[in-house]
Amino acid sequence: MADQEQFKPYVADETVMAEFTPKAIVIGAVFGLIFGASNVYLALRAGLTVSASIPIAVLAISLLKKLGGSTILENNIVQTIGSAGESIASGVVFTLPGFLFLSPGAHGEQFFTYWTIFTLALLGGMLGVLMMIPLRRALIVQEHGNLPYPEGTACAAVLEAGEKGGQLAKLAYFGLAFSLLYATLQQVFGVICATPGWVSDKASKIFPAATVNADITPEYMGVGYIIGPRIAGILVAGGVMAWLGLIPLLATLVPGDTIALQLTKLGYLKDMALPGAYGWDPATHTFAQMNRAIYFAYVRQIGAGAVAAGGFMTLIKTIPTIVSAFKGSLGSLKGGKAAAASVRRTEQDMPITVVIVGSLALVGVMALLPFIPGGFGGKLLLGLMIVVFGFFFVTVSSRIVGIIGTSSNPVSGMTIATLMATCLIFLGLRWTGDFFQPMALCVGGMVCIAAANGGATSQDLKTGYLVGATPKHQQMGLMVGAIAAAFVIGITMNVLDGAHVDKATGVMVHAIGSEKFPAPQGTLMATLIKGLLAHNLDWQFVLVGAFLSVTIELCGVNALSFAVGAYLPLSTTLPIWVGGVIKSVVDKRKGNAASSELGNGSLFATGLVAGGALGGVLVAMLVAFATKLKDGGSAGMSNFLDSLNISAPLTRLLGGDSGYELLGVVFFAVMGFVLYRVAMRPETDLEH
Repeated sequence: MADQEQFKPYVADETVMAEFTPKAIVIGAVFGLIFGASNVYLALRAGLTVSASIPIAVLAISLLKKLGGSTILENNIVQTIGSAGESIASGVVFTLPGFLFLSPGAHGEQFFTYWTIFTLALLGGMLGVLMMIPLRRALIVQEHGNLPYPEGTACAAVLEAGEKGGQLAKLAYFGLAFSLLYATLQQVFGVICATPGWVSDKASKIFPAATVNADITPEYMGVGYIIGPRIAGILVAGGVMAWLGLIPLLATLVPGDTIALQLTKLGYLKDMALPGAYGWDPATHTFAQMNRAIYFAYVRQIGAGAVAAGGFMTLIKTIPTIVSAFKGSLGSLKGGKAAAASVRRTEQDMPITVVIVGSLALVGVMALLPFIPGGFGGKLLLGLMIVVFGFFFVTVSSRIVGIIGTSSNPVSGMTIATLMATCLIFLGLRWTGDFFQPMALCVGGMVCIAAANGGATSQDLKTGYLVGATPKHQQMGLMVGAIAAAFVIGITMNVLDGAHVDKATGVMVHAIGSEKFPAPQGTLMATLIKGLLAHNLDWQFVLVGAFLSVTIELCGVNALSFAVGAYLPLSTTLPIWVGGVIKSVVDKRKGNAASSELGNGSLFATGLVAGGALGGVLVAMLVAFATKLKDGGSAGMSNFLDSLNISAPLTRLLGGDSGYELLGVVFFAVMGFVLYRVAMRPETDLEH
């Protein structure tokens, strides 16, 4: 607790400053609408979303300056409200399209309507915010020295840089500019290979389908530097086990037909008799991408089991801290207004009664709404399960993003664990018919949305903690953001789906689930529900992952970090580890000075994270706009963007893929060297 008492935010506790103003609320809500809609499109089209907090913070600083100026706390409220759209969009898009892929007898299509999507998105988003009210003290304040929340820290640095200027701004914006230039060369011009790697021969008798690859992006290097070598090492260890251990072992032991059958069961492969995903060739019974086929067939399930078990053990260890935070909240409640007034401004959360009443209201709304699947009693049980599982996985999600950031949050793994637990309860109640499939998806979908929004909320609260925001104002802002996001996400989903009756066949046709918007995560969730309720799921893979987590925890290592590394692709954790290695070298050569949040290396690294996120958003929105024009018959912009990409001629010039990938590694190494050199400079006095 001494560390927390010594910590001083950018804006002092006793400072009175404009914060939750109408201007900040309106602009934040507008950003929430824009980024919520764009992330729905991205998630459906490419299966990914982009972090919005940092780009919105940068936009807020520049926009509000033109509207008469603003305080740093107003800028923080804008990014807090606006960033809710990204996390809720990811939770919605990765689960709710599953309604379209349930068994015919489940009639899932009738629940894929605007009001169902709006309600589940709103309630799930609100649940994520509510659960983080009592958890803020436990995870943001008391774990300040242990959970860096890299994107929240980077966002705070951007806000402080915009407010303060001077050397602090120069270093942060130098990192941001460097990162933007790198991202432009990589994503627009194709000069830098996105994912260089090596894969051993799938037919090798010694080491088949072994994989070493890396998404060599600036944001991953920056995250690795911020979280440090210890956590980065545990993360990559999980990836090494999966991609250099489990996958080669399974490639040796499991025939191609068996892998194809498993992928068909999970919905990744439509028909074993036809060529399909991961280079499946039915004539030779082999996969061109054996490593990826095994990963999706087996390793993701093992990783999901590991994440669930690691999260459960982490929750058990966190219970004393959570209980302490609840006692503090209840103490303020018992003390009435006098006790609440005595609490420091930077420690004023919304009262615990809001959490209790809000959770009960959620259960009641679930039970009463006619467009939620199930009867009254069944929907009451659904509401109770959502609150219980929501609290558990919001806690787990917050801890995970505190380590690796929101972009790499394995929400799908938590959703899989939720669906498994839900379906086990259903099986115990003998709810095994098609009728119960949409009910199970409601639980999984809302917990997924809550976990995603809880993770993003944690980053926002970390930013607020660092800059000196008032927590209750942030929490109210997050609720405003959830309402704005839910409103636009439901509309965007329905517009993009374009459901209509085919005149020739009389069958309802959906764009979601087609080649245009394949929605692979939604397909997986529906497949899992059908398999679980039909007693047709391979539990052995899940249990293997669970006991791997137990083994790691018994060795005295954080099992959750290891499990997340096993679940994520090695391409994600390897570049993070490189950033951690650079931090280790700097710490050894420079000592404690390098560990400061205001150290040169940390400031530059936050710029790398901010620039990578901002570049990703800008490029993704540009590509999405060009694709929309192309779909409408105007291909000019799309052709122009294609003409800018020189990856193909560059590959030929460098003698093939190997030369092109090597060039990418050189660029990544140069970025690492620049980070090292900046970090090794003598520290300047940046205290505020």
